[in-house]
Amino acid sequence: MNRNTKINALLLLAVAALAVLPLALGLGDHKEEPFTGADAEAETAITEIEPDYEPWFSPLYEPPSGEIESALFALQAALGAGVLAYYFGIHRGRRQGEARARAQLDAAGKADMAPAKPVDVAVEASTARASAGAAPTAAVSTPAAAAAAKGTSGASGTSGTSGDEGSSGASGESPAGRG
Repeated sequence: MNRNTKINALLLLAVAALAVLPLALGLGDHKEEPFTGADAEAETAITEIEPDYEPWFSPLYEPPSGEIESALFALQAALGAGVLAYYFGIHRGRRQGEARARAQLDAAGKADMAPAKPVDVAVEASTARASAGAAPTAAVSTPAAAAAAKGTSGASGTSGTSGDEGSSGASGESPAGRG
């Protein structure tokens, strides 16, 4: 069993304990409704302290029943879980794509020349095309790679090429592409 599996098992056990222990220990037995929400508990505490209290705000929408309120809460939780799953899925897919690209470079016999970053792959390819006299392509995967392919740094805005090569710097035009 590897380390991640052990951590996941411990987290699952902790979540199960949080769900089962309040029921097993009878923590809500002395109340009429043992597991009400925090809003109802706060309202009860406030009216006990000061019976004349008037709320400052009223809800924009009050569901007609508790079942509808629970359904809306479940919908909100499902939407939040969907957004989080989408975010983590996108980032995992990007990491897997980068790993595949590196593996393809290694398999092609370029292991000693493999770039450290995916941006370097785009720069290397555009530099090779420009030195061969071919027109550079516009297919670049990220904005940072686009800036690198143009010869500029995306963060600082400085040119990535020296002025004595005849590069146009931030214009994106390569020296081989000029007439």
